[in-house]
Amino acid sequence: MPAPPDARLIAVVGLGYVGLPLALQFARSGARVLGLDIDSSKVEAIQQGRSYIKHIGSDAIQEQVRAGRFEASTDFSRIREVSAVIICVPTPLNKNREPDISFILKTGEAVAPHLSRGALLVLESTTYPGTTDEDLCAVIERGSGLKAGTDFHLAFSPEREDPGNPQSVVRDIPKVVGGYTPACLDRAVALYSQAINTVVPVSSCRAAEATKLLENIFRSVNIALVNELKIVYGAMGIDVWEVIHAARTKPFGYMPFYPGPGLGGHCIPIDPFYLTWKAREYGQHTRFIELAGEINTSMPVYVVNRVAEALNAKRKPLNGSRVLVLGLAYKPDVDDDRESPSYILLDLLKKRGALVAYHDPHVPVIRPTREHSHWAGTESVPWSASSIGGFDVVLIATDHKAVDYRQLAEWASCIVDTRNAMSGTPARPGQVWKA
Repeated sequence: MPAPPDARLIAVVGLGYVGLPLALQFARSGARVLGLDIDSSKVEAIQQGRSYIKHIGSDAIQEQVRAGRFEASTDFSRIREVSAVIICVPTPLNKNREPDISFILKTGEAVAPHLSRGALLVLESTTYPGTTDEDLCAVIERGSGLKAGTDFHLAFSPEREDPGNPQSVVRDIPKVVGGYTPACLDRAVALYSQAINTVVPVSSCRAAEATKLLENIFRSVNIALVNELKIVYGAMGIDVWEVIHAARTKPFGYMPFYPGPGLGGHCIPIDPFYLTWKAREYGQHTRFIELAGEINTSMPVYVVNRVAEALNAKRKPLNGSRVLVLGLAYKPDVDDDRESPSYILLDLLKKRGALVAYHDPHVPVIRPTREHSHWAGTESVPWSASSIGGFDVVLIATDHKAVDYRQLAEWASCIVDTRNAMSGTPARPGQVWKA
């Protein structure tokens, strides 16, 4: 294959929670990076050196932009300038809880006419096995007139971002890579070796796609297990959190997972369903995975019932009571509210007649979302004694470190805790309920 236009220039398509950190890491490693996104506000922010993701500092962007190693654009025709294209776009579920790879396919359609002969195209978006070498490959070949493995290289490398985790450093997280052909794999390994300390090659794009699904299904199933045990042990008067902390002292054969009010984020609530959907094509039934999904999906209902029990103990009905959901982000210490179970809790509480509000120090105003746009524009209530004390019950859905739980114990008359956040905090008898 002829050499592509600029061997040191790569494009990262999709500048969100996955694409932006990856682009910055390549830039820090000496590559020149062109960030592409259809959202002009993100492109403008990067060109001005401003971050729009809480855990990524503006200084990190400014350093690479000023050095000339990172720029952003909405102009996809610039794909013709680069040697490699990495696609990092969302893969949600549609309203029927089926895989929606439209973002991947539309990106492929935008990239294809400008892809240079000899270039490398890598997909990082989590998806079902076969997406890269079947669906995306067909779109690129049709739009470019080039043939995968002959005229351009094709590969899949799953993202492994963990927002909010200070130990999650892009360069230190091993990178799994699968290629369409052995030559494609070699090119992809060479690309990522510029910026990532450890690259793990596998036999195919499908093996790499399946690796990502296994990682997230493993978590989903184990979270479902502890969620079910939380209910069972709770009925027995046993604190599941105490049991988990005791069990984790075993130095072999055990890994702690923790219960919660439901699953959130862009991976765990979604990715298992990509495999269950694809498995049907092969006449296979993923009963274990689907059962875990049912358990995790049912957790918000269990939590709301616990809120009703806590209020009932104070001779108050849920209908008409003021309920504060504490924490809107799907995990602690981030502003990422994608697929957050807090939205489900807000909807269920409102449906049962509660007067609901939320507080989250990282999400001051609810942004429009695909499934919960009816909450858009709602503002976080102030953190003060008068504000918090005005609610009949506070439901802890996310345990942010920025929240002062001692103050919460002083101000709130009733607390339902889904995260064990009140552990070790002095509380009055009957004030804290675990859910």
